[in-house]
Amino acid sequence: MAEPTGWRHMSSAPKDGSRVLVTVRSSEQGPAEVDVAYWARADQFGMEGWRANDSYPGHMIEYADPELKCWMPLPSANANASALADMPTPWEGSEEELYGSGI
Repeated sequence: MAEPTGWRHMSSAPKDGSRVLVTVRSSEQGPAEVDVAYWARADQFGMEGWRANDSYPGHMIEYADPELKCWMPLPSANANASALADMPTPWEGSEEELYGSGI
């Protein structure tokens, strides 16, 4: 059975330390964006939660759960070069479209 594609609810994101793409919600700091993040257990750098490493060595970003809207797996290493170069756009749909109506 094929793995589902596209954005998924954050509650289903893996918390095993593997890196995934996340949509960071828009805020007063800027529009929604896509980042690569991973779930980290509590350590000397902070509490348990979602983290991303910025382009500066040793610079870590910690995301609070409400800051992240949804996630998707990273493209496969076997994907063609153009697929790897194209970063998906942030999820801009409604919460109901992503999470379902709850009915």
